[in-house]
Amino acid sequence: MYQKNPSISKGVDWLVIWLYAIIIIFGLICIFSVEYKTGEGVTQTLLGFKKNYSKQLFYFGACCIIAVFILLTDSKLFTATANLTYLVGILLIIATFVIGKEIKGSKSWIPLGFMNLQPVELCKIFTALALSKFLSMQETDFRKPKAQLIAAGIAFTPAVLSILQGETGLALVYFSFLIAMYREGLPPGYLIAGVAMAVLLVVSLLFHTQTLLIAFAVLGAVMIFLNRRQIKRNKNILIVIAGVWLFCSLFVGVAVPFVFNHVFKKYQADRIFSMVGVDNPFTGNKTGGLSADEEKQKQKKNDQQNYNVKQSKIAIGSGGFAGKGFLKGTQTQGDFVPEQHTDFIFTSVGENFGFWGCTLLMVLYLALLLRIIRIAERQRSTFSRVYAYSVAGIIFFHVAVNICVTIGLAPVIGITLPLMSYGGSSLITFTILIFILVKLDADRQMVLR
Repeated sequence: MYQKNPSISKGVDWLVIWLYAIIIIFGLICIFSVEYKTGEGVTQTLLGFKKNYSKQLFYFGACCIIAVFILLTDSKLFTATANLTYLVGILLIIATFVIGKEIKGSKSWIPLGFMNLQPVELCKIFTALALSKFLSMQETDFRKPKAQLIAAGIAFTPAVLSILQGETGLALVYFSFLIAMYREGLPPGYLIAGVAMAVLLVVSLLFHTQTLLIAFAVLGAVMIFLNRRQIKRNKNILIVIAGVWLFCSLFVGVAVPFVFNHVFKKYQADRIFSMVGVDNPFTGNKTGGLSADEEKQKQKKNDQQNYNVKQSKIAIGSGGFAGKGFLKGTQTQGDFVPEQHTDFIFTSVGENFGFWGCTLLMVLYLALLLRIIRIAERQRSTFSRVYAYSVAGIIFFHVAVNICVTIGLAPVIGITLPLMSYGGSSLITFTILIFILVKLDADRQMVLR
């Protein structure tokens, strides 16, 4: 029979906690290297709450208190309040439309005086708990489309609200919940379809729409010709070929132009096409309802983000194998890389500590992810397993996208590097995510629903 842990440390996975602490300390060192200037008093600035590394240190202290509080909490509280906290998270996101503060073009922040709270960031915790609650219910049959649609609604409702706020980057993070859903039995056909659509999207960026439509028609005709004998015996083959042709044609000819004309803003579309080295074919069709001055400002912002990526790659490349040394990076000390303490913190790692420093950081993240997966697979409770895979998916997505942005393999979409980037909302969110997992694992003999 399960008995409540008499000690805060009993059953705790200390490897996860040590990895968590090491990555945060690594991040503090990198933030310090970005902002510290020769001649400044280290002790005074660390305790002054004026520099970002000073604020991050205080946030870390607050996170330690939050972590202890979570470890002292009864695990049943997380299942009992999962739906309620999810509702609160959704309401907080909606509240930003009324009382939100606009930062960097995104009205997704609630000012609290000492820090700015980003509800869509915090809602990742509530979504992970709510999804875990739903999938662990005895009446949930995840093989049925109804259950799959409800799970998708839980996962993607915050993402839709985030897009309406102009926070596209964080909205994409919610797709990481597909990893947990796949582990719980989501048919692989959905993932195959998603990959196929991603490939179609990339192809549609590289080639003209009319060229692709002609290519699809020719390919469809060739497939029909090659399978003409089988089609005579089974007409379903013809239906499948025609269906795939129709889907591809509508996706490339209708869906992609609609998204780039009516969903993305012009500067966002330009940025995406610039990633693959081609001009935006929809430029002439879309003005976005902006005046000439507004268009000029958007273009300036686009040029600024291209500059960010260029300087980022220079900083990382200049570090070489061993790096230039702590506080010796010319790009870092010269403030050439904007947002280097937040979204581009990886550049500080590359310039100061070189290839080996970047490799060490990747090993730390890999060790953390593998440990979380190990924890997930040893859970007796579906709730705990789904939650663990949700945490792993969120961390993996953040790391992969942030580094791809930093080295120029993805458009700039504003995603932090977990536990490394400066920011109270981000650090607190990942702390709560990880320590709820640690607490659930400590109580893994308990079956939670």
